[in-house]
Amino acid sequence: MLKLGILLPTRGLVMGSDEPPSIEPLLAMAQSAEQAGIDSVWVGDSLTAKPRLEPLTTLAAIAMRTQRVRLGTAVMLAALRHPVQLAQMAATVDTISGGRLILGAGVGGAFNAAQKQEWLNVGVKPSQRAGRFEEVLEITNGLTGGEEVTFEGRHFNYDGISVQPRAVQPNGVPFLVACHWRAGRERQFRRAAKLGAGFMSISDYPEEYSRVVDRVRGYTAEYGGAPEAPEATFYMTVNLRDDESAAAEEADTFLHQYYGANIWGDRWGPFGSPQRVAERITQYYQAGAQTIIVRFASFEQERQLYTFLNEIVPSLG
Repeated sequence: MLKLGILLPTRGLVMGSDEPPSIEPLLAMAQSAEQAGIDSVWVGDSLTAKPRLEPLTTLAAIAMRTQRVRLGTAVMLAALRHPVQLAQMAATVDTISGGRLILGAGVGGAFNAAQKQEWLNVGVKPSQRAGRFEEVLEITNGLTGGEEVTFEGRHFNYDGISVQPRAVQPNGVPFLVACHWRAGRERQFRRAAKLGAGFMSISDYPEEYSRVVDRVRGYTAEYGGAPEAPEATFYMTVNLRDDESAAAEEADTFLHQYYGANIWGDRWGPFGSPQRVAERITQYYQAGAQTIIVRFASFEQERQLYTFLNEIVPSLG
């Protein structure tokens, strides 16, 4: 059965303003999504390149205003963080939420000056982020699962370390590992199969995403797991308006403010009528996605959510 998630605008709350943001609209969106039967709510991540609310503390606040929805990051730049601190924070949020946390996580980019500086701001060399990312995931997986971790790597070394609390979820806080067909690197598919409870793609067309599903599940079987076990997730960006030109114009403006550029062109979208968006969601579902996360490329987040809940969710059953 298709599951739906909503990305909450933690970046949008601070774009274009130096004033302290109010978190109430974000909490209201989370509650509305839960009441409408949405399966999960998600928040993004960045420190200095694309400023926003910190994801795990934000999810802790949302946990106190919701009862059922899963709480996720889409995606967390895990290598910006120390694995022991990340494990304690994640296990704490999992405890607060009663076992609802899931960490979508990616290697992250270093494609412009702001992104490169973001890594350097926390003492991480941008060229080492992929190897550091893999070590962070392996260590955090063990620590949130209550294990005593001994680890020897290039970036971290531990001899019998553990943290409290452990996560409520018996196997620890699960990771969904970002991987994309257009990136073209086998390492990402192997990484997702080895270190993740599932995988997440953002930039693929539906036919490309189906190849990601096949590739990750093939490596999962190679590593001795059940091929159907990894959770397949896709993150899409939409703007809901019947006037397609107006939808595309607002989405382009929003994405330029969000990223400094519209980095993936028509790989975002669709921008237009609820019917078009519902059809694209169905295409990703048919390509193998079990969960679709929707972000609104709009300055009217609450209105977009209302349209989504009332005109798209019923049509998807």
